[in-house]
Amino acid sequence: MVIRPLAAALLVGLLVSGFLPGSALAAAPPRVEAPKDGPPRVTVDLISDAASVEPGSTFWVGLRQRIAPGWHTYWINPGDSGEPPRIEWKLPEGFAAGPIVWPRPARLPVGPFMSFGYEREVVLPIELTAPASLATDAPVVLRGHVSWLVCEKICIPEEAEVALSLPVAAGPPAPSVTAPAVEEARRAAPTPSPWAAAVSATPETVSIRVAAPDLAAERIAEAWFFPMRWGVIDHAATQTLTVDRRGITLRAARGQLPDGTVSDVDGVLVIQERLDQGTVTQAFAIRAAAGGEAAGGVTLAAAIGFALLGGLILNLMPCVLPVLSIKAITLVAHGHSSPAVVCRHGLAYTAGVLVSFGALASGLLALRAGGSEIGWGFQLQSPLVVTALAYVLFALALSLSGLLVIGARLTGVGQGLASRSGYGGSFFTGALATVAATPCTAPFMGVAVGFALTQPPPVALAVFEALGLGLALPFLALSLVPAWRRFLPRPGRWMERLRQILALPLYGFAAWLVWVVSRQAGPEGAALVLAGLVLIALAAWLHHGTRSFPGRWRRASVALALGCVAGAIALGPLAASSASSAAAVPRGARWEPFTPERLAELRAKGTPVFVNATAAWCITCLVNERVALHSPAVAEAFARKGVVYLKADWTSKSPKIAALLESFGRSGVPLYVVYGTTAGNPLVLPQILSERTLIEAVDNL
Repeated sequence: MVIRPLAAALLVGLLVSGFLPGSALAAAPPRVEAPKDGPPRVTVDLISDAASVEPGSTFWVGLRQRIAPGWHTYWINPGDSGEPPRIEWKLPEGFAAGPIVWPRPARLPVGPFMSFGYEREVVLPIELTAPASLATDAPVVLRGHVSWLVCEKICIPEEAEVALSLPVAAGPPAPSVTAPAVEEARRAAPTPSPWAAAVSATPETVSIRVAAPDLAAERIAEAWFFPMRWGVIDHAATQTLTVDRRGITLRAARGQLPDGTVSDVDGVLVIQERLDQGTVTQAFAIRAAAGGEAAGGVTLAAAIGFALLGGLILNLMPCVLPVLSIKAITLVAHGHSSPAVVCRHGLAYTAGVLVSFGALASGLLALRAGGSEIGWGFQLQSPLVVTALAYVLFALALSLSGLLVIGARLTGVGQGLASRSGYGGSFFTGALATVAATPCTAPFMGVAVGFALTQPPPVALAVFEALGLGLALPFLALSLVPAWRRFLPRPGRWMERLRQILALPLYGFAAWLVWVVSRQAGPEGAALVLAGLVLIALAAWLHHGTRSFPGRWRRASVALALGCVAGAIALGPLAASSASSAAAVPRGARWEPFTPERLAELRAKGTPVFVNATAAWCITCLVNERVALHSPAVAEAFARKGVVYLKADWTSKSPKIAALLESFGRSGVPLYVVYGTTAGNPLVLPQILSERTLIEAVDNL
């Protein structure tokens, strides 16, 4: 609707006087007057970046305002007072006009109030589309009725008719003489932010958190947030800026948000950065999600529930199943023992899980408090830890194969399980299951662990222990409920064959860990780990094959076996210290290596992006890549939508990838994020990925 000058003056006057509360103008300090005789305070005209119009093409026009000195017009959110310019188009048939693309505004203090707008001159770009059937025999005239409010100490509504005549040409048009002004205005418009953002509110303040870890704190001179919606913040309040390794946070006094709630907030983040050539101002269009990052809106009760459920699902993950084979044999062996013995073994296993989860969580929290950018599974980023785990699993596989008799105290297998000494084996199995679980991330785990790492240590430990309880719960329940154990088969000679079969997954797990070391420490490191495994196998053969030898020969073979074990242990640090082979992009790869700079570049261009945060030691990641990401149908969907695939490989420690994970409230891989062509919030996909889920997400861009 067009607001005529006198009617607009009366309307705005009523708003200012308070008859229409709840409007942005209700708090406006300047008084509104009807237009006076004399030249207008703002002159407007319509300009174009093209000298002609091509049928079926899109081109840009600009609504240019030349503003008298001391006066100003307004942005889409005018702040404490004002009203943004509006245009009512009268276009030829078939033409379509997009919305105004608003250049970044300036803060305009008026007494104790603050407005957002423009001074001197501003061009408001608008994209137009011409119909394909446009005739070339006559020029087209683009017309519109423009209304605006211009203010100094008083505010005056003004309006004008604008028109622009352009010839129609069959070929691509040449730039017009006003093209530089339109292009400069488009460059002044905010670019899509490459960073995730979150908004949270208290009754007094509003906080905007932007996960921009690549910003150097010493270079940030100033930053402001301009919300596109009125009432989010107190516009005149000071915005307190905090810059740390996680990004930037802006806090301001709360505005008149309705019903005491805060929803997603769109706005413009303006950053002044000190560079060698001077201060550079950049504007980013962001959408801050309500409730914080992905885990920001989760309560403690919900996080514990997610942790329990995630721990239960961990039992089905491929990284845990090989270790659980040991516990399966234990369960069958004890299934028909006395309830007290079975119960104690279940509690010992649960204690091993909980103690190990507590130790891992404590180490993780301590290292993060010291400034380390690490998350769930952090220990597997060390080749030394991966090598040690490969040794342990290989030794257990040899034991299940009957080549290495470690004893009931360690493996929990055999007749000794019924005695008190077998409880140590159950405890050890629980600890080993915990370590083996770290390469996997089950559904619901990401939110729970992400929440835990933002909380004080006691709360974080409670969430991690709930995760451990979920992992231990199936065996604990079977040990505590005798009625369920009647479904277990009775022990017998068949168990010997079962143990040998269940050794195979452990051999496979050890082989996979050698491959992980090859990704972390190169072929030389993997070769040293393989040599260590050969020495362990030789020690097992010496131990198993010489038990019937006379005393002197048996002692010599034991000494030689111990020497082999010592040699394998010595090779571990050598393998870890080998030169890492740089993760080169394979020939013909569909992906590019992730860097924050590359992501920002693509986002600034409006290019859709898919980010895959993964690691070689993450089995869930590898399964997802095989099932979904390597699919020809997914590749075709990426090509159809012009999606750029960035791979963030977290196999070895990377602060930039850790910051990416943290920006989405995650502390481990996998993480799959789809960025669209606009500045809206990116889409986070499930941790268990399917081809259909990925294609649907891309098709909906």
